[in-house]
Amino acid sequence: MKNNGKLRLPPKAALFNAALPMFIFTLAFVLGPMIYMVVLSFMQREGNWGVAANFTLRNYARIGEPVYLATFAQSVRLAFTTTILTGALGYPFGYYMARLKPVWRGRVMLLIIIPFWTSSLMRLYGWIIMFRANGVLDSMLLKLGFASGPLRLLYTYPAVVTGMVYALIPFMIYSVYASAEKLDWALVEAARNLGASRFKAFATVSFPLTMPGLFSGIVLTFIPSMGLFFIADILGGNKVVLVGNVIQEQLMKAHDWPYAAALSVMLMAMTSLFIFLYRRLTRSGDLEGLV
Repeated sequence: MKNNGKLRLPPKAALFNAALPMFIFTLAFVLGPMIYMVVLSFMQREGNWGVAANFTLRNYARIGEPVYLATFAQSVRLAFTTTILTGALGYPFGYYMARLKPVWRGRVMLLIIIPFWTSSLMRLYGWIIMFRANGVLDSMLLKLGFASGPLRLLYTYPAVVTGMVYALIPFMIYSVYASAEKLDWALVEAARNLGASRFKAFATVSFPLTMPGLFSGIVLTFIPSMGLFFIADILGGNKVVLVGNVIQEQLMKAHDWPYAAALSVMLMAMTSLFIFLYRRLTRSGDLEGLV
């Protein structure tokens, strides 16, 4: 097609050309590695670093061994604990942040984002200073009379949970905020004018309408908390082992790439299941706060 002497592509061809780099990137760096990981999970380990192209289901059968099932159970338990605490703290924060005046809303959002300007490892090392014996927290509790000696919180399960909540709570806050910001507050006022108490207006109007944000926050919190192995390493020592730790060990120490791939596929399947449940419950394909 020519226009003023210039060749113009049909709209569909122009759209395809514009989207082509995105397709190539997705194929090379998302779909390709995922297919490679699935194929690798059905192969056999050979030698120290090698992989033999022999089909086997042994890698998936090993996941059923008690030691690995216990690791999955511990990861799920930690993910549930982290998600419940993150929801309990993040939901009211995000909900009331949406009700602030624009100038204060911007300031609060900035305060949430500022810690992410530094490395997550540096922030986690700050928690070591807080939790170590005779550290900041111990000193405060001793001075206030709430403890008679060092609590030794570092390298414990509560320390790992604290690190997880600290790292993931912004996802919950922004998910709930994105949902609450779109809430029609006139509906809440109408409920109040009809005689509903503040709690009843919240329970019957505000909460149901912000449920998509809460579910989105649960998905964005639960899934990563099963694989953030560096938090378990730094704050839990070797006492808290997650699936992510096992994958790292199989890759870097045992050099059993097929088994590490099988564990990763299982995590990916759990992730897909959670997203499927989210879409079924909210009847939405988007995650609030991210899309």
